[in-house]
Amino acid sequence: MKAALFCNGARHEDVYGEGRLEKVRALVELYPEVITSDNFDRHAPQLAGLEVVFSTWGMPTLSAVQLQKLPHLKAVFYAAGSVQGFARPLLERQVQVFSAWSANAVPVAEFSLAQILLSCKRYFLNTRACADPQRRHAGPLPVGKGGYGERVALIGAGMIGRTLIHLLKPFNLEVVVVDPYLSDEVARDLGVEKVTLEEAFRTAYVISNHLPNLPATVGLLNGSLFRLMREGATFINTGRGAQVVESELLEILRQRPDLTALLDVTLPEPPDKESEFYTLGNVFLSSHIAGSGGDEVRRMADYMIEEFQRWQAGLPLRYAVTLEMLETMA
Repeated sequence: MKAALFCNGARHEDVYGEGRLEKVRALVELYPEVITSDNFDRHAPQLAGLEVVFSTWGMPTLSAVQLQKLPHLKAVFYAAGSVQGFARPLLERQVQVFSAWSANAVPVAEFSLAQILLSCKRYFLNTRACADPQRRHAGPLPVGKGGYGERVALIGAGMIGRTLIHLLKPFNLEVVVVDPYLSDEVARDLGVEKVTLEEAFRTAYVISNHLPNLPATVGLLNGSLFRLMREGATFINTGRGAQVVESELLEILRQRPDLTALLDVTLPEPPDKESEFYTLGNVFLSSHIAGSGGDEVRRMADYMIEEFQRWQAGLPLRYAVTLEMLETMA
């Protein structure tokens, strides 16, 4: 089967590193050059028989004219997350698209699990207080309610949210979910209760945002919701900064030092140098590190290589993307 690696930039060197590209070569007749937006036309005559594309971050968006030069293309295996930038023209031409979004969900869910468990103990405010010798000796210090029976709310039950639900199962936590696309039947299967946004913010001790990055979710999390948060509660954002009305979040955080905000994402990234996110004592920033990084990126290549083998063998597929899915995917 004739295949090629399509990628603008050099991310493929990491994602398909440590022997992954060699695995691909053992499975297909791999074109010797990496195809980019700049060199596509030069290589197009040699790609006329191409059947499969492997890619990752930096997948070129192919025009209708370019796709006409790939008449035998059947499938794209994308070893990364969102396919919104390039998938629609392919799917409309009946080219199958597969994404490793599930693999990318794993590190985000693991990161969120760690922050949720620590938030139940109010670890972040506690350690910040302990760093001040005057406060440490004066006491009392912020101490959380712990994780036994406490309510955790997940905003969004996509792949990340569902992976996180699974990771939370061994702990004695009550997990509730906000997701209008989650059916009652699937919620029961996942072992979670569906609630409204208002109920989630009013009743949960920890609220973790996992909304997809869509126009409909911009500014969805606003001051009226943050104002409902319980005494000592924590808000975690590993979704996107645009989903939060940050000026209103800052206002509430100034008024209520008992609350904690753990922000892996902001708008912009990083925050402006004058932003109060740097100075408020109840805000903790990280630099968008929840997603796949370091060794974790190669998990995405593993998922796509395995999916290719299933596709080639005619086995049930796990990570196919459809046109309908594009309406709600990040």
